[in-house]
Amino acid sequence: MLIDVHNHYYPPEYLDAVRRGPTRVRMDFDSEGNPRLHYPGDYNILVPGHRDLDYREGVLAEHGVDMQVLTFTTPGTHFEAPDQAVEMARHVNDAFAAAARQRARFTALATLPLNDPAASVIELERAMGLGLPGAMVFSNVNGVALADARYEPLWEKADALGAVIYIHPAHPLGVEAMEQFWLMPLVGFLMDTTLAAAHLVFAGVPERYPRIQWVLCHMGGAIPYLAERLDRGYEAFDDCRTHISRPPSTYLKGFYYDTVNFDPAAIGLAVSFAGADHILAGSDYPHQIGSIPKMKESLAALPVSGADRAGIMGGNAARLLKIAR
Repeated sequence: MLIDVHNHYYPPEYLDAVRRGPTRVRMDFDSEGNPRLHYPGDYNILVPGHRDLDYREGVLAEHGVDMQVLTFTTPGTHFEAPDQAVEMARHVNDAFAAAARQRARFTALATLPLNDPAASVIELERAMGLGLPGAMVFSNVNGVALADARYEPLWEKADALGAVIYIHPAHPLGVEAMEQFWLMPLVGFLMDTTLAAAHLVFAGVPERYPRIQWVLCHMGGAIPYLAERLDRGYEAFDDCRTHISRPPSTYLKGFYYDTVNFDPAAIGLAVSFAGADHILAGSDYPHQIGSIPKMKESLAALPVSGADRAGIMGGNAARLLKIAR
């Protein structure tokens, strides 16, 4: 079974809300009539796979993908005013839950109105009550870190619910330095995921809330590569030991990592760091930079056992998300 955990969908309800406005996202259209959503340092071209599940199901059948875990994507509802963010998040999550109920190829993770932490607690509980196993959150919320104290009630609720929390990058502070050559999605995204994960660990969030199942996009940014350096910080600096009782790598090895880095050697590093049982197949479909064929080719090239490959392809995701096989 092949389960693609990293892909993105904009429900029609969200796009209708952007068209109606007012909104902080700027929408225009490309020469082929595809909507484009603009936000700092990047824009997304919404090809049919972004917005049409019938079309998407045909693509998945063509490529032999059994299931996808739908998630929302940048710029996120938190880019809007708080009241509008709450309304948009509810629309998105209702659409995700309906897709999961009505279509065998899909499950989904909720989106949250993260610029309203109290509303995010309520929406996480509501969305999980609709059958979604957790939420995708962004690596920073309009410049506020996920480790900020204002999100403590959200992590407390996620822990109580045993939620899956999937961290996706957002445009980082200093995005102005990344507006040429697509440096924001190519470099900034990866660094912001790395920063968010390290900050959460050093702040003690995974230690305080051990029932949360953390997942990092894009193979954790640079986490597998930099984890040893984080451990040296734990040894060297008192501040890095204030909130945690063991080296940061021991928490980070318990996180899950998707394979949206199509270099088999890079995936091999993640496998050696976190174990094959914590690696999840991902394509980043249907973004311009995503690819279902590259996902499959990179996983086929991994020098792992058949059992490990089956886990990475779908078994690990099925276990994490409680998907019946």
